[in-house]
Amino acid sequence: MGSTLLKNGLIVDGTGSPAYRGSLLMEGEQISGVYREGEELPEAGQQVDAGGSVIAPGFIDMHSHADWAMPDDGHADVLKCLVEQGVTTVIGGNCGISPAPIDPHAVADLEALASIAMINPLDYDWRTMGEFLERIEKTRPLLNLAELVGHAAIRYSNVKTERGTMTAAEQRQCEDSIRQSFEEGACGLSFGLGYDPGMYSPIEELEAFCAVAAEYDKTVTVHLKALSRISPCYPLTTPRAHNELALEEMLGIARRTGVRLQLSHFIFVGRRSWPTAERCIAMVEKARAEGVDVMIDAFPYTCGNTTILAPFPYWFLEDLPTNFKKFSARMRLRLELGIGLRLVGFVYKDFQVMDAAVPGWEGLNGLRMTDVARQWNCSPFNAMVKLAEKSKGATLMLFHSYSGDESDESVIERVLAHELCLFETDVAIKKTGYPNPAGLGNFPRILGRYARDKKLFSMEDAVRRMTLASADRFGLKGIGKLEAGWAADVVLFNPDTIADTPPVGDQPAGKPVGIESVFINGTAVVTNGSYLPGVQPGRVLKP
Repeated sequence: MGSTLLKNGLIVDGTGSPAYRGSLLMEGEQISGVYREGEELPEAGQQVDAGGSVIAPGFIDMHSHADWAMPDDGHADVLKCLVEQGVTTVIGGNCGISPAPIDPHAVADLEALASIAMINPLDYDWRTMGEFLERIEKTRPLLNLAELVGHAAIRYSNVKTERGTMTAAEQRQCEDSIRQSFEEGACGLSFGLGYDPGMYSPIEELEAFCAVAAEYDKTVTVHLKALSRISPCYPLTTPRAHNELALEEMLGIARRTGVRLQLSHFIFVGRRSWPTAERCIAMVEKARAEGVDVMIDAFPYTCGNTTILAPFPYWFLEDLPTNFKKFSARMRLRLELGIGLRLVGFVYKDFQVMDAAVPGWEGLNGLRMTDVARQWNCSPFNAMVKLAEKSKGATLMLFHSYSGDESDESVIERVLAHELCLFETDVAIKKTGYPNPAGLGNFPRILGRYARDKKLFSMEDAVRRMTLASADRFGLKGIGKLEAGWAADVVLFNPDTIADTPPVGDQPAGKPVGIESVFINGTAVVTNGSYLPGVQPGRVLKP
């Protein structure tokens, strides 16, 4: 591998320091020098004129599910949308769902959660976290990967008690499995408390798992039990907003264990949840002031992908697929879902099909649930239940009115602008279907719409939060900063034009503009905004 000199660009080094004119030399997989304007430049095998462009560290997607695609030999063709928006590293294993550790008896349960992120069936020729990471290295991934170990994976692979309180022996086995995963390279622990089995886990179990993470000085990321004013995880009669209660529970665990806490996709789901934002932010700020190492992360869109079963109450999910067939269960579901959606501030038009996951129903992709209902000549409730049943819960949805909508972005702007907020995509990327716009334009949107145009923060601070600050959060060394000896993960972008191409009408999101070149470990993966097919220079990152 030769040397490449990026000349005469605007250096934004990832630390948050003011940008300056300069050049950068990459040799092999590392940066070998950063030069200010006027300094003598070295010779290089290749020179690139970066005049007018920003030279920045590669962006880190600090909440990703791309790890479920990476074992597939064809993953680069699916994940190329990430590198085309400047991403060079992903943090996988989020929401409690990591591909390792895995036991053969646990595959079905784990895939029920992970199916929305998978592109093909996996062969599971690994069992431990170490073996999984070795498999990724052998595949030679498109992007760099740092992996969290997921709570669901730990439970499903080690415990016979499917839900609720484990035996003491089961708990010890789970804790030992977490320790083994950390020792084999996992960069932290993740929870998906809005999903099975996390929603059924007692506080004592979560606290014990977090204590292990604190013992190893690892970050814990959490999909909270509730992200809206009303959720399926608490009784409707609970007087306090469910998302506030869920946040209070997790902050309490962090206080008692001393664990480093990362609150995943800090969003406010549904219009009637938006007013809770200030109270939740104040809770985080208070905990931080009291010494809790807590931060948040968010994506810059008022929609997000999840499973079609996300709004379904826990009692209905406990007995699938039987409850789909029971008249009494469906009637109770209709009543509770109707009440719940009104209390949250959702309407069925907010639910958009990304991937129907039923052969022959591809024509539903991109339709709102109200459109599906008209096509099937039934109510939106019946359409949603039918789609959930026929897909066995695998339908991937895009839910709208997350922290705002087209008419009101005050909440999402408040979150993104907060100094404790890092940036993520949380995107499920499929070969076909209607794409989540975050999968194509997440980071260009932050740099264009929110940094340059709305001036919520400076370009330098935006780059810091999507590079070095994210790397530091997970203890990853040698990435996220432009400095000699650090990884040659580099993005060139035009600061005047960088932007996403958001959906318009029936037209889905498109490729971003302004991303010019992307290098991963010194190898060019994007030129003139497009992925170079067949190039896969990523590696596994361990703290």
